[in-house]
Amino acid sequence: MLWRALSEKMALFTLIFALIAYLYPPAFLIFKDVFLWCFAATMFALGVVLKPEEARAAITRPATIALGVTTQFLIMPTLGFVAAAIAVWQGATPAMALGFIIVGCAPGAMASNVITYLAGGAVAFSIAMTMVATTLSPLLTPTLVEILGSAYMEIPFWPMMQTILLTVVLPLGLGMMLRTRLGSRIRQAEVIAPGIASIAIIIICGYAVAGNHERIGETPLIVIALVVLLNGLGYLLGWLAGRLFRFERSYRITLSIEIGMQNAGLGVALALKHFEPETALPGALFAVWCIVTAAGMTSWLHKRKAEIPAAI
Repeated sequence: MLWRALSEKMALFTLIFALIAYLYPPAFLIFKDVFLWCFAATMFALGVVLKPEEARAAITRPATIALGVTTQFLIMPTLGFVAAAIAVWQGATPAMALGFIIVGCAPGAMASNVITYLAGGAVAFSIAMTMVATTLSPLLTPTLVEILGSAYMEIPFWPMMQTILLTVVLPLGLGMMLRTRLGSRIRQAEVIAPGIASIAIIIICGYAVAGNHERIGETPLIVIALVVLLNGLGYLLGWLAGRLFRFERSYRITLSIEIGMQNAGLGVALALKHFEPETALPGALFAVWCIVTAAGMTSWLHKRKAEIPAAI
């Protein structure tokens, strides 16, 4: 089915359309006035697929959720700040460096819930972390970006908060409301919604690539290397944090994925809306790369599942 293929092969489609956007930018520049609506569509889709019973199951462990979200908002903003400092040191522009901070300060990605499911993680914990981090993001994301990024550029705190409220919180709530009214059509909606979200993410990434067409060829190798490191260290530190907290293996997998897979789509949307186009470049690269690595990690975990005892 087309919708299922879109969500399951999102990494491949994102790569293909990012390449198309680079080779022929006008194909995606037409989305200039609607890219924020595309991101709102991803959050609306998340609201539709959120199952109340999964959320209730996760809520029975509030301390675990709080610990996970706190760890996420400590590790990734710190890594983003360090990456920005290194990027500037190596000759990147302040605007481009700010992109790393914005990615680091974003909440977890909707795609992380799907990846957690495929990787054998704790799905309810993943959904709960996504919900809580997304709910806190209108306050935490602009605050952290302002604190960590003000050395590079002036940060429009209130406009950023307004953007997150309108493109994250409102559509998420509307999606959850719609779910309660779908009745017998809920199964069909659970198949279609991730596909719609995948299309929206592909458009956002494609537009970011198209808008940075002239800069991509001149992107310093250090920026690409830092994107890879930001993603990889997020996974690694998330896993190590889970071991430190004595989480069971499925929760460690989930924490690793939630921290390593930031909502780069939100970061790109914020960068394109409030800053220079090149600020969106690290986020666009991160969005594509983290989906690719997550797909690879999922395959590896499936192979290792029988070899690694649950208690490890």
